[in-house]
Amino acid sequence: MNLELKNRVAMVAAASKGIGKACALALAAEGCKVSICARNLLELEEARAEIAVRGDVLAVPADVSIPADLAHWQIRTLERFGHVDILVTNTGGPPVARFMDLTDEQWHSGVESTLMNVVRLSRLVIPGMQDRKWGRIVHLTSMVAKQPVDELTISSTLRSGLSGLTKTMANQLGKDNITVNAVLMGFCLTDRLTHLAEVRHQEQGITLEAYYEKAAADVPLRRFGQPREVGEVVAFLASERASYVTGVSLPIDGGVIRASL
Repeated sequence: MNLELKNRVAMVAAASKGIGKACALALAAEGCKVSICARNLLELEEARAEIAVRGDVLAVPADVSIPADLAHWQIRTLERFGHVDILVTNTGGPPVARFMDLTDEQWHSGVESTLMNVVRLSRLVIPGMQDRKWGRIVHLTSMVAKQPVDELTISSTLRSGLSGLTKTMANQLGKDNITVNAVLMGFCLTDRLTHLAEVRHQEQGITLEAYYEKAAADVPLRRFGQPREVGEVVAFLASERASYVTGVSLPIDGGVIRASL
């Protein structure tokens, strides 16, 4: 299938590893010019080199929780590529803890890192998309938006809010031929999954290996997802083939979410 993405310009946040990098790789493979950002300079350069094998890529050091870094990243992208057609927002997960163990500072940090960067990045790119009457925004979030998890209190709260934001943005931007969607990731083999496994196996009093076996058994497909499997769905949502898909929060979770709606 031709996704008609050749020479489109995509900004992919936090793309030095994991799902972010998988999205950047998938978009580059479809002919996009890709701009990525991340905090870790070594990992950012390694990702840039890997993506460059597939296409034109710009790598800019940036912390997505810092507004000035986001503005600088956008400016560098415009200097290099001239405009932005596609935005993929992405963040690391907020603190892992139950409600009564969380401080105001942790809540504030979670809002800044998980919600406000999405708001700020979207505000930066939307005017240009409106001028060109074409745009794709995809928010990378989590299955906890629909199926909350006790020790992911902040994430469960904010990811649900991002689904609301996705629908609201889609409603307001559709007239400008801008689609806005979210993908709700399940158990994917990333650093975040490793961190959660360390917390959960100790809470449950079982070995790490036993936890992984138990977690995989709870997935209808009986396995964890690969970052590539998310990246390729994101590339589709960013494409001309998905031009009538907007306002959707799409689970990519192997069937973990049990709700029918």
